[in-house]
Amino acid sequence: MKLNRMASLKEIDRNVLTNMAAFIIVIAGIKTASVLIVPFLLALFLTVICMPLFALFRNKGIPQSLSLLLIVALVVGIWALFIYLLGTTLGGFTTNVPLYQERLRIIIGECWSWFAGYGITLDKSLFDDIFDPGRIMRLITGMLNSLVGILKNVFLVLLIFVFLLIEVSTGMPYKIRAIGDDRKNALGIFGAIVKGVNRFFTIKSMTSCATGVFVYLFLKLEGIDFPALWGMLACILNFIPNIGSLIAAVPPVLLALVQFGPGQAVITAIAFLVVNTVVGNIIEPKVMGRGVGLSTLVVLLSLVFWGWVLGPVGMFLSVPLTMAAKIAFAEQESTRWVSILLGSDKDVVEYLQRNKNINNSKLL
Repeated sequence: MKLNRMASLKEIDRNVLTNMAAFIIVIAGIKTASVLIVPFLLALFLTVICMPLFALFRNKGIPQSLSLLLIVALVVGIWALFIYLLGTTLGGFTTNVPLYQERLRIIIGECWSWFAGYGITLDKSLFDDIFDPGRIMRLITGMLNSLVGILKNVFLVLLIFVFLLIEVSTGMPYKIRAIGDDRKNALGIFGAIVKGVNRFFTIKSMTSCATGVFVYLFLKLEGIDFPALWGMLACILNFIPNIGSLIAAVPPVLLALVQFGPGQAVITAIAFLVVNTVVGNIIEPKVMGRGVGLSTLVVLLSLVFWGWVLGPVGMFLSVPLTMAAKIAFAEQESTRWVSILLGSDKDVVEYLQRNKNINNSKLL
C-alpha cells in the first residue's frame, strides 16, 4: 500500500514537471513568434468585438458580403481617425519639445536652489541626471511614437480580421462542435469566451471614451497644450489595467508644470485622480457588475506577464487573454483549480456554495 502511494506521488510529480516544462516551451515559442502572433491576436479580438454587429446585420437581412464591407469600412475609418489625430497632434508636440525641455530645465534648477536654500544639500549632477528634461521628453515622445507605430501596423491585422470574420460567421461553430465531444463542451467554451471578452471590451470601450472626453474637456478649459492628444492617450491607455491611467497622466501634469507652474500641475494631477476614480472605481464596476472575474493580484501579474511576452500590445490584451484562459480552465475538471486561483473571491464563494462546502457568511 505504501509503495503504491509513493509510486502515485512520483507519477503526480512527473506530470507536474512535464506540464511546467511544456508551459515554458510554449511561452518561449510565443515570445519568439510575437511578431506574427501579435497581429493575429489583435485581429482575433477585433473579430470578437465585431461579431455582434455582424450578427445584427445578418438578422436585418443584409447580405453577408455587404455586412462584411460595412464592418471593415467602419473599423478602417475609426483606425484611420486615430492615426490622423495622433499623427497631427504628435507633430505639433514634437515641434515644441525643445521649448518644454528648456522650461523644465529652469524649473528643475529652481527646485535644486530651493532645497539648497533650506540647507538640504543634493548632488547637482545626480539631481540633473535623475530629472534630466531631455530624457523625460524623449520618454514621452517615444511612448507616443510607439503608440502610433502600433496603430500603423494595420494591413496584416485587417487582412486576418476579414478572413476571421468570414470564418466565424460561416463554418467555425460547426468545426468546434465537430472536434469537441459533449463532455468537453467545446462549443460552450468558445461561446463563453466570446461572450465574456465581448462584454469586457464593450464596457471598457465606453468607459475609456468617457475618460478621454473628461480629460479633454478639463485640459481644454485649463489651457494645456494639445488637449486632444492627451484625451486620446487617456482613452487608449485606459485599456491597460492599473498603470495605464497613471502613465496617461504624466505628460499633461508635466506640461501643466511647464506652462503654469507647480500649483496648476497639482490641480491637473488631482483632476486625473478624480476622473479615474469616478470612471474606474464607481461607474465601471456598476456597469460591469461582477467585473472581469479576476483577482486584483492576477490582473497585475497578467499585465506584467503578457507585457513581457507580447510587448505593449500584450499589456492592452492582458485582461481578455487571462479571462479567456480562466474560462477555458474552468470547463475541465483537471484544470479547474487554475481557474479558481485566477478568479475573484466571489467566484470562490460560488464554487464552494455549489459544492456545499461552506456557508457564504463564513467568507464574507
